[in-house]
Amino acid sequence: MVSIDYAEQIRRIEEKGIVIMRDVTAFVSYGRDTIWPYFTLALCESGSMRSLYDMQESIHNVNDVACIMPGHLHRPLESSDDFKVTLFVLSRKLFDEFKFHTFIHDADKFNITPICHLTPEQAQHMISLTDQLDIIANHSESELPHRKEMLISILSVGYDFLNFYRREQDRHWNDRRPQQLFNRFCELVVDHFRESREVQFYADLLHITPKHLTKTIRKHTGGTTPMAWIEQYVVAQAKSILTTQHMTVKETAIRLGFNESASFCRFFKRATGYTTRQYLKKTSL
Repeated sequence: MVSIDYAEQIRRIEEKGIVIMRDVTAFVSYGRDTIWPYFTLALCESGSMRSLYDMQESIHNVNDVACIMPGHLHRPLESSDDFKVTLFVLSRKLFDEFKFHTFIHDADKFNITPICHLTPEQAQHMISLTDQLDIIANHSESELPHRKEMLISILSVGYDFLNFYRREQDRHWNDRRPQQLFNRFCELVVDHFRESREVQFYADLLHITPKHLTKTIRKHTGGTTPMAWIEQYVVAQAKSILTTQHMTVKETAIRLGFNESASFCRFFKRATGYTTRQYLKKTSL
């Protein structure tokens, strides 16, 4: 069984810019909201996994590719005994350059439908590109002076193939206006949660009323309100910082945009039922 050691992988991603993890069969975050800060592409080699992406359920079957955008909520729920996946993860810096050169204008569709269904032959094409990326990623800049350009070039080819493979799936994505509004709300929370946790703030950015926003978000989350969604996102960020980055409560409060530690502690206790100390003790068991 190969599972993910998040602290070690974060170190490698920051150091190398891209990391490919093969034969991953387990995650440490089943049943928990995870906010992974990196763009991740996951190719399912066998079995299946059920998960929530921004509170919407998706099924990841064999030969499917999932594109997980940085900063979004992902909650693995369960996987089959034979589940196995290959992951490749880009650092934020490399992702920003890749995004600038490729899908800056239509990245929203990956939030609407993060799963791309491939044939076995198409999946094999993606594995071949992954093999090339792996070879380049394992060389340093001193060995390959144009390493970054080579990586972006192959990533762009992979993106073009993926766009071609999912063309039928994406044919009507521009017509899904309620879905686009939900996705835009999610993007705004990712970008602005440190500035505001008020529904009115996000409704103003979307040029709609809070009532309209609430109706849309509840429709796409099975009843969750925008306020509850924002709160859940901030709590997930707080848990991640406290348990993986080992910051103090004061440092965590500042990182999350709270004016003082006390207000953050009240927020955390109200949202989770635990004080920060109790939560850390519970997760360390």
